[in-house]
Amino acid sequence: MNIAVVGAGYVGLVSGTCFAEMGVHVTCVDVNEEKIKSLQEGNVPIYEPGLDEMVMRNVREGRLKFTTDLTSCLDDVEVVFSAVGTPPDEDGSADLQYVLAVARVFGQNIKKYTTLVTKSTVPVGTAKKVKAVIEEELKARGADVPFDVASNPEFLKEGAAVKDFMSPDRVVVGVETERAKELMSRLYRPFLLNNFRVIFTDIPSAEMIKYAANSMLATRISFMNDIANLCELVGADVNMVRKGIGADSRIGSKFLYPGCGYGGSCFPKDVKALIKTAEKAGYSMKVLKAVEDVNERQKSVLYRKLEAHFGGKTALKGKTVALWGLAFKAETDDMREATSLVTIKLLKEAGCKVRVFDPVAMNECRRRVGDAVEYATDMYDAVLGADALLLLTEWKQFRLPSWGVIRKAMKRPLVIDGRNIYDPQEMHEAGFEYLSIGRV
Repeated sequence: MNIAVVGAGYVGLVSGTCFAEMGVHVTCVDVNEEKIKSLQEGNVPIYEPGLDEMVMRNVREGRLKFTTDLTSCLDDVEVVFSAVGTPPDEDGSADLQYVLAVARVFGQNIKKYTTLVTKSTVPVGTAKKVKAVIEEELKARGADVPFDVASNPEFLKEGAAVKDFMSPDRVVVGVETERAKELMSRLYRPFLLNNFRVIFTDIPSAEMIKYAANSMLATRISFMNDIANLCELVGADVNMVRKGIGADSRIGSKFLYPGCGYGGSCFPKDVKALIKTAEKAGYSMKVLKAVEDVNERQKSVLYRKLEAHFGGKTALKGKTVALWGLAFKAETDDMREATSLVTIKLLKEAGCKVRVFDPVAMNECRRRVGDAVEYATDMYDAVLGADALLLLTEWKQFRLPSWGVIRKAMKRPLVIDGRNIYDPQEMHEAGFEYLSIGRV
């Protein structure tokens, strides 16, 4: 089976590579010539565990290739996946210009039955716009070529995307015809031989499922952060509360971990887009607006704890603050909407010297903030002479550090844990002032 994947970003590259791993012949298309050249040379532009090796293997074995020209492969493929970006517009709605551009090229060039599948996260109703663009281009050509559109939202977790794609808990596909349904079933069957679970829906429902899923997860995070903040005020321990409510089978324990706010390419963008979709339909998503508000405030929680501990903003001037973790989550170099960016901004405004370390996101940080911070060579270098250490990302290598070494290296032994990965009693016994989220 031959397919094309348009967009060699996070979703497109992971999807295309994983399809190739299962024997599909895949052409990944991207207009960024530099990115395509880099991929052709075997250089993967994103960090995702296991992806580099899989890309190189499938390129070597001839199942995966890269190009900047979609038209060059349209005659040979049965399915075209559109995995281009849908960045938020100024009003928070999804920008569909790249999605519609793919539809336009598709309509201008197809010569036989082909299915265009939207993999990008798009608002409900996008498929209708895509179909209209294709029909407009076919009419302009005077061509009567059969085609289908479909929606196949992705549910990949950064840091575990390859595993998620190769062993999905479900695949959601929105279709309009039996022909498209049969084609998509054939494509996904190798991934689900042991538990064949493709959920077929109408297209608007598939488009909504992606937004609803991410918004639900974001809601759980913001809810627990709100509970954690209240726990601190009333003397409760949020870890005990989390375990107690998570034991309820109706609630479950996943995504009930408090912290310093969610970020990344999905949750912030998708919550905003769903709120905007509702507004356009004449409805107000009051719960999601609160979720968004709580999260924005939570991103500054570590700075606020630091400021309160030192007795105000003016007392922070000249202090050296070490940050462990820059990516929005572990196992990725993605800093989109990351709490670290908010924290760095607040610390610099207070006159602090900021020294940072992250196992993989240092180059991304340099790209985003330049020389505004000092870049440490490792986690121990970061804390030399520091008045405080703030942990923002729960990388595994941060879990069991040599606290004796750190205690001697720091000017003041203050640790503010934004992910609750350390034990308060152990930290105090090691001689540290220790603050966390929702625990007193």
